[in-house]
Amino acid sequence: MMKSHVSNLAIVAALLSTHFCAAQASSYQVISVENGGTIKGSVKWQGPLPHLTPSQINKDPQICDPDGQKRRDLERLIVGANSGVANTVVFLKDITKGKAMHLPAARQFLNQKACRYEPHILLVPLQGNLQVKSSDPTLHTVHMSGSADYNLPFPFKDLVIQRTMNREGLVDMRCNAGHVWMNAEMMVVSHPYYAVTDQDGNFEIKQVPPGTYEIVAWHEGWKVVGESDVYDVMTQLRVKRPVFSAPVNSSKQVTVPTRDTVEMTFTLSDRNTQVASVQ
Repeated sequence: MMKSHVSNLAIVAALLSTHFCAAQASSYQVISVENGGTIKGSVKWQGPLPHLTPSQINKDPQICDPDGQKRRDLERLIVGANSGVANTVVFLKDITKGKAMHLPAARQFLNQKACRYEPHILLVPLQGNLQVKSSDPTLHTVHMSGSADYNLPFPFKDLVIQRTMNREGLVDMRCNAGHVWMNAEMMVVSHPYYAVTDQDGNFEIKQVPPGTYEIVAWHEGWKVVGESDVYDVMTQLRVKRPVFSAPVNSSKQVTVPTRDTVEMTFTLSDRNTQVASVQ
């Protein structure tokens, strides 16, 4: 694939992703939700799994590859034995009032461990703080692009850095220190009705005011569509970093009952996916 075409794809993907999440911005009002309902369900993979090529571990193998596997999965598509798709963000679109902001603390703390980002998907409240740590005794840099544009260096093990997320939307996270396989995605959000599917593809959203909503299942996308040239800030050598396809999403209407639970299932496949569109 020609470099200009790859660059265009990367730009389009970034714009689509940022606008898709930024469209959720609204004046959210916190109210007492005494008769709320619950939405629970799963995201399932349908059809054959695509062949996804792992990335070669070609730097710091004693830290990044202690088991000697020599390759690292890019973690863009994790499908369990029951066909459940992990790391899918499920959220209510354009909800204007409801419970107070409360997101899992583990989704607001990024660790760099064995040259991986943990967790792979982060959820941080708008104007909330992201904390980032490096558990590795090597140089990492967390380069953020999208709704945040920080470039944070981690030259020392166990160093923790905190930053406030001032803009709503999607943030791509990559390492600029030559560990080209390291990648994660963060959503900065203005309301609490978000969930990330677990290893079995399951999710649950609680304390939803009764009513009818649009619910969206968002996935970061799994295909590598090319490579981009970047500099390893440690060696100053030019390295190749994978460029990923645009995120995909599926949306449905859901009616939430009073003090009861509604169940639903989303499906993703390698053929029938909808690119996250500008809202």
